[in-house]
Amino acid sequence: METVRKGFITSDLVKSSLIGALKKFNPVTMIKNPVMFVVEIGFIFVLLLSFFPNLLGGAEGEHAQLYNAIVAIILFVTILFANFAESIAEGRGKAQVQTLKNTKTDTQARVLLADGTEVMKQAHELKKGDIVLVQAGEVIPNDGEVIEGIATVDESAITGESAPVVKERSGDFSSVTGGTTVTSDWLMIEITSLPGESFLDKMIALIEGASRKKTPNEIALNTLLVSLTIIFLLVVVTLYPMTTYLNVHISIATLIALTVCLIPTTIGGLLSAIGIAGMDRVTQFNVIAMSGRAVEACGDVDTLILDKTGTITYGNRMATEFLPVKGVDQQTLMQAAWLSSLTDDTPEGKSILSLACDLGVTTTDEQQLIQYSEHIPFTAQTRMSGLNLQDGTIIRKGAYDTIKQDSLAAGQHIPTNLEQLVHQVSAVGGTPLVVSLNHNILGVIHLKDVVKSGLKERFEQLRAMGIKTIMCTGDNPLTAAAIAKESGVDSFIAESKPEDKIKVIKDEQALGKVVAMTGDGTNDAPALAQANVGLAMNSGTNAAKEAANMVDLDSNPTKIIEVVEIGKQLLMTRGALTTFSIANDVAKYFAIIPAMLMVAVPEMNALNIMQLHSPTSAIISALIFNAVIIPMLIPIAIKGVKYKPMSATKLLQKNLFVYGLGGILAPFIGIKVIDLLTGPLLTMLGL
Repeated sequence: METVRKGFITSDLVKSSLIGALKKFNPVTMIKNPVMFVVEIGFIFVLLLSFFPNLLGGAEGEHAQLYNAIVAIILFVTILFANFAESIAEGRGKAQVQTLKNTKTDTQARVLLADGTEVMKQAHELKKGDIVLVQAGEVIPNDGEVIEGIATVDESAITGESAPVVKERSGDFSSVTGGTTVTSDWLMIEITSLPGESFLDKMIALIEGASRKKTPNEIALNTLLVSLTIIFLLVVVTLYPMTTYLNVHISIATLIALTVCLIPTTIGGLLSAIGIAGMDRVTQFNVIAMSGRAVEACGDVDTLILDKTGTITYGNRMATEFLPVKGVDQQTLMQAAWLSSLTDDTPEGKSILSLACDLGVTTTDEQQLIQYSEHIPFTAQTRMSGLNLQDGTIIRKGAYDTIKQDSLAAGQHIPTNLEQLVHQVSAVGGTPLVVSLNHNILGVIHLKDVVKSGLKERFEQLRAMGIKTIMCTGDNPLTAAAIAKESGVDSFIAESKPEDKIKVIKDEQALGKVVAMTGDGTNDAPALAQANVGLAMNSGTNAAKEAANMVDLDSNPTKIIEVVEIGKQLLMTRGALTTFSIANDVAKYFAIIPAMLMVAVPEMNALNIMQLHSPTSAIISALIFNAVIIPMLIPIAIKGVKYKPMSATKLLQKNLFVYGLGGILAPFIGIKVIDLLTGPLLTMLGL
């Protein structure tokens, strides 16, 4: 991944892109871009006229061949620059592809047969359903599901993340990717994909662009560009009899040059580059888009569905405060809570120890206490855990009902404000954990599913973009409401089941909304498939990844926010450059036509506001400007127009002012500057 990020344009990239640009001159390739295909046909005709000036009655004096040759060279450069823009965009993706291909090695696989024997096979010989054993230090040969064992896996070759991740049977961390390395222990894996169809193979094909199909927006824009091309072709065709009637002779080369100047060559040359670059920008965030349609859909997202656990919250309840009952000081409660958690290896137990230590609990003789005490583990039946100390002291922590019953059974009184403290914790979506010492209740530990830092600000960003956020959680309505309020989501669905997620997505889509969703589990797969944009976590199940149209290699569910911004940036870039290109064409029309006709129709001189040197200079200057504007816009096409959350009206006004007005002014300035440089030179050449 790092190769992609090193620089915007390197010398190696320029060299390979120039070679690629020349290869794209093949008419079979060019016909996929109708606008530039028209330019190529024009180039071929003018090139023939350069060698055979009498062809098609095109002779026009002793300097005809030179003029035709100059026009042909400029047309060639125009096509080259357009192809170069696309090659640059493709080249940046190929740097990442090479990294992925280096990961794909022909690995030896240890296949377990039905009779218990082992046989070694090459990775490309594996079949779907084969069971392979992968030990520490070995490469996982192909995509699969863990069916036995638990181990850490280094996925840095794919994700760029150096920290190994734990993979185990069942759950949301059972899927493994071919090309990754087991770093500890062993895994027994069932192969789930055929050779050449693994996740890595799909990534390579998608990034190379081999599987990239034009999106509906791109197809619609192509249709517009073809329509404009036909319109301007008709304008030029009708111009010929008009000028003939006025006794103005316009050569074939001039008519072709005029056509190229007026059709939307700027956006035509950059359109493919914009689409490819959009997918490339997504991959630089370690997200693999299964299609350009998915990236584009991100730009139109209206509603975002998020899981609570692991997405909005960290997923593990953590101790946040100690609440003693009347008559008990906080230090006593904290000391008992600390002792009850000494042998508790759960995230909750560790968080209690951490909080108690932070608040100043004495932690002497910790190892001795553990060694000479009886550990009472938590079970679903007892619903409490703790320690029996060597001196007979009994310390417990557990559910309110359980500890209350235990205390009553021992003949102890229940503190008067215990129920109030329990309700106080529950009312804010927390989990109350009651602590007792020798069956005397000391107080309550407030366990809370902690909301990830910075999420509230990020949801505010989405709100500014006009995107509604909905949290789906299996929690009770009280807990869900508290988490929703703290995180800043717009609404929530409590006690949510998989079918509830699908229903909310369908309901939103029925209102004409574009819906995005993040998920990682098999139970999320139906909803991921139903959503317009489904972002699956790479750490999740294969079912989730197959159902989604995007996969986040870093398994960061909030990455959807960056992806939405990239989608909006893609649409903005396409819209901005289209506005610029069309405004360019209008300006060039009014810049060139008066200069061409002013000799035969002196009255046209009043419209020649740029005072161009001559009709020939006007055509040559406009052609040169038409060619050089394409590479000048490549950085914008590749990097994208900077996106800032704002209303559609403000966005339209900004685009019209910056790219519309800029598109009108740029040709007037650019053509005039080029005319000042080329006019005298053309006069010297007798043109």
